[in-house]
Amino acid sequence: MLNRIFFSAAACIILAGCSANGTALSEPQTHQNSLKLEYAKQFTADYVDNGCTLVTIGDDRYIVVPEGESVPSGYPDAAVIQQPLECVYNAASSAMDLIDGAGALGKVSMTSTKYEDWCLPAVRDAMDRGDISYIGKYSAPDYEVLLEEGCGLAVESTMIYHSPEVREQIEALGIPVLVERSSYEKDPLGRMEWIKLYGILFGCEEQAEQLFNEKTQLIDDILTEDSSGMKAAFFYINSSGGVVVRKPSDYVPEMMRMAGGEYVFSNSDLGTDDNALSTMTIQPETFYEKAWDADVLIYNSDIAGRVQTVDELMEKYPLLADFTAVKNGNVWCTEKNMFQQTTGAADLISELHRIFTDEADDRMNFMYRLE
Repeated sequence: MLNRIFFSAAACIILAGCSANGTALSEPQTHQNSLKLEYAKQFTADYVDNGCTLVTIGDDRYIVVPEGESVPSGYPDAAVIQQPLECVYNAASSAMDLIDGAGALGKVSMTSTKYEDWCLPAVRDAMDRGDISYIGKYSAPDYEVLLEEGCGLAVESTMIYHSPEVREQIEALGIPVLVERSSYEKDPLGRMEWIKLYGILFGCEEQAEQLFNEKTQLIDDILTEDSSGMKAAFFYINSSGGVVVRKPSDYVPEMMRMAGGEYVFSNSDLGTDDNALSTMTIQPETFYEKAWDADVLIYNSDIAGRVQTVDELMEKYPLLADFTAVKNGNVWCTEKNMFQQTTGAADLISELHRIFTDEADDRMNFMYRLE
């Protein structure tokens, strides 16, 4: 059956390259105005004819078409996203909180993340009710379900670049695929500003804008303060005993700097590599050399799992006994929601600021102190 579907969808795609009267599409028209973005660099949104919006993400272009409006001519290379979106497949876990923040979680019907891997209560509740279903991992979704449910949009993370055939098959079903690149944003607030894109996609621009403004206003004063001078390391120990740290250009060290702290690693300490990963593994000796006198240690539980005490951590890395932060009781562990709760960037910066100014509670929303 799928072969027939792919053939029919391919015919529709070919026909979409022509206007209603069969003539070739014209060149793009001048954009009337654009969405104002303060921090995000990985997407743009230009308002064009018929109330439509031209969204550009990397090399991909999309035309978001309001209900009852026709597709404007002049954008033959743009995938059409037809509103209203009522049945969306989201394979980008970092996008789910942004969609929820924009008020459109009810429009997501399918996900590639299993129930037990979600840390967002609203998503778990939706899965408990059967409103959102797991349909297989991102590299092997159930195409039959996508078709049967009438999926109007597939949101993928950049992991889909490793499985291009999956994107091709989804598009062959006539479903536009939007590759979410918020993880490429260097500015933490740029990641959060992607909520404005989901506001456009789901027709919730006002709510998305309001939430973004409320969050950023929370840290206006913090961003203008002088550095606390506190040095911090963010890390975890992998199964081979290596220490995995964030690259200095990553958004997590940037949040530390915005919060008034100083990340202990620099590019000269770690060297450079050509991959797009946000982390790198270093030898325990290198970690000791650079982080033993750090004022704050933050253990990343996202990959390695939670720990409750410093003793548990020292079982993984005994040299921690010599560290200044251990002696001073300033060792923290992240909660699992840190990376899924994308709208919490400003809140996380606020929590880091409280740590760097010795005003933190032992347990907060994103971090807790190790005993």
